[in-house]
Formats: sequence, C-alpha cells, structure tokens
Amino acid sequence: MEFLSEYGLFFAKTLTFLAALVVAVAIFSSLGARVRRGEKGQLDVRLVNDAIEHNRDVLGDALLSKSEQKAEHKRRQKLHKQEQKNPDSKAKKHVFVLNFKGDMKASAVQSLREEITAILGLAREQDEVVVRLESPGGMVHSYGFASSQLDRIRKQGIPLTVCVDKVAASGGYMMACVADKILAAPFAYIGSIGVLAQLPNFHRLLKKHDVDVEILTAGEYKRTLTMLGENTDKGREKFVRDLQETHDLFKDFVRDHRQNLDIDAVSTGEVWLGTRAKELGLVDDVMTSDEYITSQLESAKIFEVSYVIKKSIQEKVGFAAEESADGLMMRWWQRLSQDRFFS
Repeated sequence: MEFLSEYGLFFAKTLTFLAALVVAVAIFSSLGARVRRGEKGQLDVRLVNDAIEHNRDVLGDALLSKSEQKAEHKRRQKLHKQEQKNPDSKAKKHVFVLNFKGDMKASAVQSLREEITAILGLAREQDEVVVRLESPGGMVHSYGFASSQLDRIRKQGIPLTVCVDKVAASGGYMMACVADKILAAPFAYIGSIGVLAQLPNFHRLLKKHDVDVEILTAGEYKRTLTMLGENTDKGREKFVRDLQETHDLFKDFVRDHRQNLDIDAVSTGEVWLGTRAKELGLVDDVMTSDEYITSQLESAKIFEVSYVIKKSIQEKVGFAAEESADGLMMRWWQRLSQDRFFS
C-alpha cells in the first residue's frame, strides 16, 4: 500500500509538471506569434442565398434528363439576366448570420467583436443580426464581455435573434438573453442560471510529507481559498458571499433583458430542454437555426459573416497545445464538479 501511495504521488507530480509544460509552451508560442502578427485577420462574407440555391440546382439537375437540364439552365440564365436588370438589393432586408462556439474563456469573442463592428457600420434598422450560439458557459468576466458585445447590436436599434441548436447554459445563456428573440431546438439545453466554483486542496497531503506552503498577502481577503495552504472558515464564508453576489448580478442581468421571466423559478442552476424552456419563458420559440434562416430566403439577402484570424505554423502548434491543455483542464474540472455547465 505504501508503494502504491508513493507511486500515486509521483504520478500526480509528473502529470502536473507535464500539464504546466504544455501550457507554458502554448502561451509562449502563441504570444510570440501574436506580437509579430498583431492579431490581424480578415472578414469572410458568404451569401447564403446563393449557396443554398446552388445546392438546390445541383440536386435538381440530378433529377432531370440531359435535355431537361439544358432547358433548365437556359431558364436560370434568363432569370439571372432579369435579376441583374432589376436589382432589388436596396429594398431587401439584410440578415447577418454570426456563429459563436464558446469555450471556458469565451475565446471566440475576439472574432465576434470584429464581426459586430463591421456589421454595425452598415446595418440598417430594417436589417437583422442572427447569432448561432453554442456554449455550456465558462468564466464570468469572459462571458460578461461577450454579452456586452451582443448588447452593442441592440443599443444601435438592430434586431438581434439568437438561435440555440445544442446548448446555451450558464454564461451561454447570459449571452442569449441579450437578444430580442431567442429560438431553441427542441432538445437544446437551456438555462443553468447559477455560479459554480470548486477547487481541490492538497494541504493535508503536503503536510503528511512535511511540505510547508507559505502564502503571504496584504489585504484581509486578498486570498480566501487556496489549493495548497490551509483554508479557514472565514475564508470559506467570504468565498461563498462572493459567489452569491455574482449569482445575484447574473439574475439581475437576465431579469433586465427578460422582464416577463420568473427569475426566482429559473435561477436554481437547473437546465431545461428547448420545449420546456419555452414554457418557462427562457426562449421565445422552438425552432432550429436552419428553419429560421431558410424561412427568410425569399424576403431577405442573408450574409454569413466570420472574422478569421490567420495563424502561422508556430501559432497553430501553440494554439493546438493550448487547446489540449484547456481540454485537459475542462475534463479535470468536470470530474471534480460532476456538472456540465459553468459560469
């Protein structure tokens, strides 16, 4: 048993060292490249109408004989010439589609802010921004910033719709609730209006092996809980108060944007599937993003907008290592918390 204990301690130390090494390599690689490149990227715009029409034409051609295909191609060319002679782009509504896939740090906000800035320079009041959102939540300050980016759209008077096909929980719902309209797929996870924090403490293990950890602070609450030192009841109480204050702010934020919502009933940290979420008022309708977007093909020109940051080979290696480290930490955190949703 003593051998197993020693081996377990050695394995834990090795794993910790390797994780720290991966994070360090990722940080230095990505930071070095960012300094040289200056975080520059480019805006990619795709006209969704043309892409869907092209796919329909390809499928339609497969259903026709060769002679029928020739006749159909002539018809399309004639129609295309008529559209060029009578352009209606100014009269048509413009729908700008953005995609946000969130991680623990809401890293996609770097592209989101560029996309929104570009759109707000051109969007009109009759236009609309649609955000396809997927996120289980993450760090409070990161998702607070992401929510503020979406709020820029509403402040300029542009209608904002958020579509949730899979999950918008915790910080993800903090973003979603900013929208004028929230649509969710029937089995999408919605909610988790709560705050969670959990960390291991190795003080007794270190004490058993005669390892002392000194934590020196200036300020009574500079450090409330620690992973290595001995935690106190006073520190725990302050930590819980901070969590409760954050939760109260979260509830107030959702209440301000969803005023008809019974906030006390839905702020328990629970999640609901899309259909039930509509009954509770967390979303406005049950519908996939594909349904909503294709329903506007005839009345609007739909543009999918994405800001792409080009990466060098060094960056790709660095970011891959960083994402691996993030994934490792996420899985470790999930095992500790036994909860899929974070804020």
